[in-house]
Amino acid sequence: MRRTLTVAAAAAALLVSAGPLPAAGAGSAAAAPTAAVRWGAHEAESYWTPERMASARPLPPVPPQPGVAPETPAADPVRIPPVPLVEAPEPLDPPEPPLEPVEAPEPLGPAPVAAPSPSDTPTAAAPEPVPTPSILPAPAPEPVPAPSILPAPAPVRPALPRIPAAGPGVGQDFGGLPVVGRMFLVKGGGSYFCTASVVASPGRNLVISAAHCLLGSDNQQVAFVPQYTRAKPRPFGMFPVVRTAAGRSKIWIDQRYRTQGVNRAAALDVAFAQVGPGAKGLRVQDVVGGNRLVTGAGYAHARATLIGHPSTAARPRLCVNRTTKYTSTDARIPGSFLRIACTGYPGGTSGGPFLLRLDGRTGTGDVVGVIGGWKTGGDKSDVSYSSYFGTDIRKLYEKAVAGAKAS
Repeated sequence: MRRTLTVAAAAAALLVSAGPLPAAGAGSAAAAPTAAVRWGAHEAESYWTPERMASARPLPPVPPQPGVAPETPAADPVRIPPVPLVEAPEPLDPPEPPLEPVEAPEPLGPAPVAAPSPSDTPTAAAPEPVPTPSILPAPAPEPVPAPSILPAPAPVRPALPRIPAAGPGVGQDFGGLPVVGRMFLVKGGGSYFCTASVVASPGRNLVISAAHCLLGSDNQQVAFVPQYTRAKPRPFGMFPVVRTAAGRSKIWIDQRYRTQGVNRAAALDVAFAQVGPGAKGLRVQDVVGGNRLVTGAGYAHARATLIGHPSTAARPRLCVNRTTKYTSTDARIPGSFLRIACTGYPGGTSGGPFLLRLDGRTGTGDVVGVIGGWKTGGDKSDVSYSSYFGTDIRKLYEKAVAGAKAS
């Protein structure tokens, strides 16, 4: 099961290396040649009506590149039910109210700036064993270089919904976070979406998602909607992905991902997009805040929060669990990836962020991954993957920062 469109459904960053980084790197701005017509917030809101957004589907699977052997279909495309919890070899970090996980292996970066008091103060659940016996025991944390941090994101102004507390690995639908939302687009005449989130940047205008969600030259009407739910489809407005004078969407994907394809370049399944201001003229990060982008942080994290927008639900989904390192044994999909066991992340959740140190007061944290990578996020809805955020992703972010600043 891909995290775009499953077989069953088809039938129906602020950077955290050693100081401020130069604005240079690898990657390429994206395609989508369209007529060079205006595409601003008003046009986006006129096009993406609540009815059209509700009818959008997860993207269909990206075909493999020529010369690459096709993958064997998953043996059972049916959504897997939750499994009994089993004892884990190591406990999770002790919870603290409000929910603000802290990792022992990583130094803390500057804390996000405090926001107005939320209506509810979330409380973390008591530690429970880690779910799903299909996951191997977590390896001991590997030595990694200390991550680097740029200035903290701006304060988050909106009031936050209650963050649900559940056992590790148990996904729950909730009201969402302003910093995470749906990325809508038109492709081949159809309306589609993935999950995306705001990443803090100097221009305060970047979002991050999975590359397989935004790959291709025929993406049109691309727009980001923070904290989308079916009941409140545009609580903070809509932020259109910026187009160049030639009508191309400003999306950055590593060129190797474009040329080698979703399998051979699965370790590069990350994309950044520049979004324009909303209908009130405000930049997206000024409205909802932004997560800090963290690179070089390793694979094993005791407490990570996974957020995605499933196609099967009217609201987003949240889950907390540890991450482990997964090294692919399939020569067609080389590389090592972050892996997390979280129930109920089917199509539509691609691009959803892996967050460390989620602050229950600001609704922001440190993003160390997005659902994607190995088999574009995994072949089961209860185990998700991400490309590792290392040097290549840092360079791609720098490229996006430079490109967004130049516009």
